[in-house]
This record gives sequence, C-alpha cells and structure tokens, in this order.
Amino acid sequence: MGAALFAGGRDGACGGAAQRSRSDEQRAGQSVTNTSPEVSVVVPSYRGVERLPALFDAFAAQLDGAPSFEIIVVVDGVDDGTSALVRAESRLTARSILFPENRGRAAALNAGFDASRGRVLIRCDDDLVVPRGYISAHSTAHSDDGSVGAVGLTRDIHTDGPYTRAYGEDAARRSLAHALSRPPKERWRLWAASCSITRDTWEKIGPYDARYRGYGWEDVDYGYRLHAAEIPIVVVEEALAEHHGPARSARARAVKAFEAGRARTTFRRLHPDAPVGEPSAGHGPWGLAVGASAHLLSARPAVTRGGAFVDRLLPVVPRPLGRKLVALAVEGAGLAGSRIPSTPEGQH
Repeated sequence: MGAALFAGGRDGACGGAAQRSRSDEQRAGQSVTNTSPEVSVVVPSYRGVERLPALFDAFAAQLDGAPSFEIIVVVDGVDDGTSALVRAESRLTARSILFPENRGRAAALNAGFDASRGRVLIRCDDDLVVPRGYISAHSTAHSDDGSVGAVGLTRDIHTDGPYTRAYGEDAARRSLAHALSRPPKERWRLWAASCSITRDTWEKIGPYDARYRGYGWEDVDYGYRLHAAEIPIVVVEEALAEHHGPARSARARAVKAFEAGRARTTFRRLHPDAPVGEPSAGHGPWGLAVGASAHLLSARPAVTRGGAFVDRLLPVVPRPLGRKLVALAVEGAGLAGSRIPSTPEGQH
C-alpha cells in the first residue's frame, strides 16, 4: 500500500500533514487564525470531478453565521481531476487526500477523519447537494453535553425516463417516508451518506470497518456500533439534502442490491446479535417469484444482464407491470447477493 498524498490550496504536501497557505485560511469568510475549525466535512469520492462542483457551490452558499468548517475530499484511487478541482476552489477551506489505489469507502472515511481538525465530524457523500443551513444544523445537533449521532436524510433526485416513471420516483418517496417514520431504536439503520458525530465519539467508537470493500453496509455497521454503545441517533430534518446519484436504471439498481446483499452477510457475521433478520424471498406467489429471480441472478454478470433486459422492457410495458419487473430484479438480486458466504477478510 502506498502512502496517501495530501494536497491543500496551492501549497500541497505529500506524506505528512498538509501544509496550509494563508489564502486557505481566508476562505469561506474565515479569519486567519491558528484555531481549528468547528466542523470538518469529509467527502469520500470516486471519479467525482463532475459531481463535486455542485456540492462545493452548496457549501459556499451556507448561511451567514455558520460555524467555521473545513472540507477534506478523499480521492479513492482514481484522480480524474478531483485533486486539481479542490486546489482551484477559492471560496472554501478545502484540501484533498489522494489514495494511489482504490481502498473502499470505509478506508476513505477513516483517512479523512484522521486528518480532520474539527470538533464536529460530518460525512457527506460527493453526490449530494446540501441546504444552506446544513453546517449549522449538524453543529447544533452536537451543542449539548450528551453524545449523539446525527443523521441528515437524503431525497433522491431523478431524471425523467422509463425507470424513473416505473420505479425510481415512487421508491424514493417511500424510502424517505419510511426513514422519517423510524422509531429511535431503529435509527441506526439510517446511518448513511450524510451524518455526523463529535471527535470524542469518533475516538470512543473507532474507525469505520475497512473489511467492507464493496458497496454498502459500512455505514449501517457504524450506526449499529453507535447504537450498541447506547449513543442515541437523531434525525436532523434541517439537513435534508438532495441526492443526485441514485440508480438511473433497473440494471444499476439491481447491481447495487446484489452488492448490498453481499455486504449484508459481512454485517451479519460481524454482528450476529444485531436485529437484522435472515434474508428471505417471502411467501405466496410473489415470494416464489423472488426466489426464482434470486436463483437466476446468482452472480453479478447475470444480475447485469437481467437488469438490462428489464430496462429494454420498461418503455413498452404498462407502468404497473414495469414496477413489478424492476422490483423482481432488485429483490431477487439482493437475495442472491446475501446468499454468497462472507469471509473473515470481508467482501472484495
């Protein structure tokens, strides 16, 4: 493993802590002092150069009086111009960390938090657009003496198309409504793309588990560890962000479900006492159909082909049937992924 490369402003450094220029400290209206920012925002990014400008615009538009904050973008193994984009950002106190190879989202988050200086630590994915009160809302959630984990929910933003009309928009609405209705004891399941803790909590709970190398569940794992440590998790509705990176097709959604199913087996192995049930196809005719779908979609190439086949059908079948076809592919792929045994090294 090569060392990560650190760069900030025009005075990037390699290996050790990043050197920071005077212009860096003046960004985002923050005065030049030797004090640390109140908030550190860690943004894990993989091929994110086209997504990050919208996120940076949103951070530059935070309300007057927002706590001081820094942004640390962790470039996970492919520098598609992201490092240069961060260096050129003149409105914000921003720096980047470059991995020479892809290490996964958990490792990226850990590197960002280890390099951070703030009291409040926010994870914010690179495909979000946050509201103007985002930094203030997360900071305020940690203003009391007690430790909490703060979740900012996300709302999927879809582009029009057969998948969106048949499945994407409806699934997004139902997902957000379900998240808002979760009772406190289940909110650990919401730990995902936008969330925050204090540095004290980070030092107590420890880093994200880097055994999650594929898509999903590294975040739920951390939420469960907070829950197991009896740290309450609150939903910060003022931090609701737009998610501009949802799946755009049945193929993409089914592949995500398959990979998340694989990650679920890792979670169940690491946390056998967690209240996460055994994956099941369900009962009745639909359960039989999902079980058959899982049998057909037992490997990722089959999931890709199956999802693509559904995409070809969506423009020509009635919308209710299209919704069922996508759901069948997604649920079958998720079940198939969960049947792949987890190894002590985690998923790869």
